[in-house]
Amino acid sequence: MLIQLEKEGRIASRGAGRGKRYFPAVLRVSDMIVAEAPDVSYSSKKLSEGGEAVKRLIMRPLSERMAVTYQPTFLESYQPNQTAYLDEPLKAELMALGDIGQSALPAGTYLRQVMDRLIIDLSWNSSRLEGNTYSLLDTQLLLEAGQNAEGKKVEETQMILNHKAAIEMLAEQADEIGFNRYTICNLHALLSENLMPNLNATGLIRVKPVGITGTAFRPLAIPQKVEHYFDLMLKKAEAIQDPFEQAFFIMVQLPYLQPFEDVNKRTSRLAANISLTRHNLCPLSFTDVDQNDYIRATLGVYELNRVDYLRDVFSWAYRRSCARHASIRQVIGEPDPFRLQYRELIKQHVQWVVNQRMSKRSASKWISELAQKEIQPNDRIRFIEVVELELCGLHEGNIARYRLRPCDFLNWHEIWESV
Repeated sequence: MLIQLEKEGRIASRGAGRGKRYFPAVLRVSDMIVAEAPDVSYSSKKLSEGGEAVKRLIMRPLSERMAVTYQPTFLESYQPNQTAYLDEPLKAELMALGDIGQSALPAGTYLRQVMDRLIIDLSWNSSRLEGNTYSLLDTQLLLEAGQNAEGKKVEETQMILNHKAAIEMLAEQADEIGFNRYTICNLHALLSENLMPNLNATGLIRVKPVGITGTAFRPLAIPQKVEHYFDLMLKKAEAIQDPFEQAFFIMVQLPYLQPFEDVNKRTSRLAANISLTRHNLCPLSFTDVDQNDYIRATLGVYELNRVDYLRDVFSWAYRRSCARHASIRQVIGEPDPFRLQYRELIKQHVQWVVNQRMSKRSASKWISELAQKEIQPNDRIRFIEVVELELCGLHEGNIARYRLRPCDFLNWHEIWESV
């Protein structure tokens, strides 16, 4: 009976022989962790020494990693404004990048200014980290024109639409949001709408045990304790004064606690923007974050209570998110090696889309098809993302680098923006 249940994926086992133990299997898809995927990360070279150490430990086979449960002291020992996940130089660097000179204006002013672009970027990137296969152009067509992408699952479409609703809440209620039950639970309700097996669980703290496949970590199971540590987490988060420390703290502690039946990581990524929104800083859109890096970094918190790897991912994500905003583009570090490697091919693809006057839907399909033929497998997804980003950022002031004439651009742009 147990063997059959395991084959059906309804339970999971660990160990062998008399020492074999069975546990409830995770029924969730969105929180599934796959730690042993091929290492195709393009950002791993930017990891710190501590991040590399955590990565090595997490990359071991699951059978070699010690089973662990939720450790309350990881949260309890954190003292706001005394404990620091981010050191002072890093916080100063992120502030220099994210401060666009609007700190004195009402909360949410800057977020509302960049809403159109942020909704697309953050909805796409956050969904992509969950395995969503919508492309950037697919996402733009869905959010701007209401056109569903062909061949995509209904759940993927719903996930992106849910992100849009959650981002709109942050903007519309910027002077009211905070690290409190109202904000976090409502963010979760918006992000999980129509995606939870238990429809009544949206926005509510879980009352049953959950598990996560692909990890040696078992979340806290007792409902009363989940409630207690959820409130303690919010109290500590709200007390933190530095906006970046606040953002990173919630990205660490909320998924670790798993307060909801599902959609915890997505909720933490949107919640990380609460403090940035309140201080009118550049939002965190998770631009260019590699899925493997994010998953493994999260596992480092789950299994080791170490934030080194996730801190590297967070800081990388914020630097790249800031780079999407022209006002601070000049202070971002060295050129992207990937874009340098594929410089000519990127230009050729952009030129062809414009010269052939392709619509967003046609371009998305064409770029994907050519990438399958011309780009090595490990680089295909990244290449498609880069070309689509270049097309979305194309304007009369930068077309010369693609050897395009103004008339070509204007004729194409009218078609590009028509849907």
